Amino acid sequence: LYLFPVLNSSSGWHVYGLLQRSDKKYDEAIKCYRNALKWDKDNLQILRDLSLLQIQMRDLEGYRETRYQLLQLRPAQRASWIGYAIAYHLLEDYEMAAKIVEEFRKTQQTSPDKVDYEYSELLLYQNQLLREAGLNKEALDHLTNFEKQICDKLAVEETRGELLLKLDRAGEATEVYHRLLERNPENWSYYQGLEKALKPKSVEEKQKIYEDAWVKYPKGLVPRRLPLNFLTGEKFRECLDRYLRMNFSKGCPPVFTTLKSLCHQKDKVAIIEELVVGYEKSLRTYDGKTEAPTTLLWVQYFLAQHFNHIGKQTLAFEYINTAIESTPTLIELFLIKAKIYKHAGNIREAARWMDEAQALDTADRFINSKCAKYLLKAGLIKEAEEMCSKFTREGTSAVENLNEMQCMWFQTECALAYKSLNKYGEALKKCHEIERHFVEITDDQFDFHTYCMRKMTLRSYVDLLNLEDVLRMHPFYFKAARTAIEIYLSLHDNPLSDDNKESQADNGDLIYLNFNSYFCIKYYPHLTFLLYAAAKMMVFLDPSSEGMAAELATSLNESLTGRTIKTCTEVLQALRDGSLGSQQEKILESYRASCHGIYPYALAFMPPSYQDNSAVTTNGDLSPCDHEDMPNEM
Repeated sequence: LYLFPVLNSSSGWHVYGLLQRSDKKYDEAIKCYRNALKWDKDNLQILRDLSLLQIQMRDLEGYRETRYQLLQLRPAQRASWIGYAIAYHLLEDYEMAAKIVEEFRKTQQTSPDKVDYEYSELLLYQNQLLREAGLNKEALDHLTNFEKQICDKLAVEETRGELLLKLDRAGEATEVYHRLLERNPENWSYYQGLEKALKPKSVEEKQKIYEDAWVKYPKGLVPRRLPLNFLTGEKFRECLDRYLRMNFSKGCPPVFTTLKSLCHQKDKVAIIEELVVGYEKSLRTYDGKTEAPTTLLWVQYFLAQHFNHIGKQTLAFEYINTAIESTPTLIELFLIKAKIYKHAGNIREAARWMDEAQALDTADRFINSKCAKYLLKAGLIKEAEEMCSKFTREGTSAVENLNEMQCMWFQTECALAYKSLNKYGEALKKCHEIERHFVEITDDQFDFHTYCMRKMTLRSYVDLLNLEDVLRMHPFYFKAARTAIEIYLSLHDNPLSDDNKESQADNGDLIYLNFNSYFCIKYYPHLTFLLYAAAKMMVFLDPSSEGMAAELATSLNESLTGRTIKTCTEVLQALRDGSLGSQQEKILESYRASCHGIYPYALAFMPPSYQDNSAVTTNGDLSPCDHEDMPNEM
């Protein structure tokens, strides 16, 4: 009743719409603006506000109509033209969008010799529209005509190279990519473009491209690395030998990371292992001219990573321990040892060694974050918060500050840690915080709808809109969604008793998160997991089949794909909680012992007599066995 007299005018509905917008009720605000336009259909401010909400809510047809009205009312304003063009762009009518931008460009009085950043961005945006419309020849002509007025020379060259390849003008494309390589010989995509332009007919011709690059760029690593992707046999060995020798002599820590993509090819893995093991033996035993002492160190560092990656943790420990004995002050060695323990299934030892690495350089934020993550995986939430507090703002708790900074990796790991401790309320609270971050990111785009048109950063603006459309496909959102879903399913299958309902309620309300159902589905392509899932369903449908189900789930045949510590741990837990039938004690102990034989370092499969006396103190002290071999380290 109080609002009724006010809502008999355009200004009343407009103000009411602004109130709804401030409350993030965008759909209601759009209705208010439309009602306001019934009273004053040509009100510029109402039309602008309506267009902002329409693009925010992705009402693209409505956005196009509103931008057309604004263009009719204010044809002299730049934003009117640009907004109308973007509307067609988002509706995928690229040719129409390009024509609108061209009509607007003709109205701009710009000297050909004058450098104007905003005009440059307009030209690049227009060129993008032409390319997306499939008008490659027109796009190339446009680029040539306005090249002098475009500030981003690198974007011009890269775009020219792509267009020349699409137009099958290989000779000109070759020249462009040679110029780009002179600018940056470490860019993988430039070599790939050069390959497409030269069209080598054989492996030898393809290798010749990179051999020429070695001569021209003697310090370049990429022209030595890329041939390893397509070479095989002895040629691969020769090329790899040169690449590894150069990197080990220089002391290049990430060399294993650059070769990791080759590890799915068994023949290449065997050659890598044979070469590097040979280097290690030669460096230890050769009495002639010696390499620098650090060369052996980096070879052992590489081998530790290699054997860890292929699942041979015992050998990995041998090499990393030898390296640590020779150089106990190198942080990278402790990082790798922690990673080996993590992959071996002993996360507490991994956290202890990561804490030791952090103690060697307390000013390194990356190591601090890594250590906190490992502590959370080990269930040491309080210690992880103390570790993070070293780099958070003073005067506030670390958890509050990390939430303000939208530090989602911490909250994701925290949710998983609370879930593993059966503190479902706290875990769901963290999931809800992550979901709220994504809502805030979506809301934050609102300010850019006017800013980007004013500053003419149109390419980045369109990229932002496309990113926002797939924002909830981000891994952080997926992990939070999956964690919350698993908790709700667990609570549904095993409701809280009256005794612990109150304690769980103290940990936070079980707020149902509106997670996209797309993320509820994850396909496991591994046979081991499928057998386990099938076994659980057998018991659920027919309890009398528990014997066959347990036999099926506990199969550890080497021919089965997807046999991992995680899957085996889930099977062991199912045997304990009765998901695979009751009275499975004998099978449980036999399965645990078998898993322990396969994964001797994993805590989940340790015998009942095993006691973990270690303690992580988050100050670098590895008590009680400082620098000694850890339990079960052989």
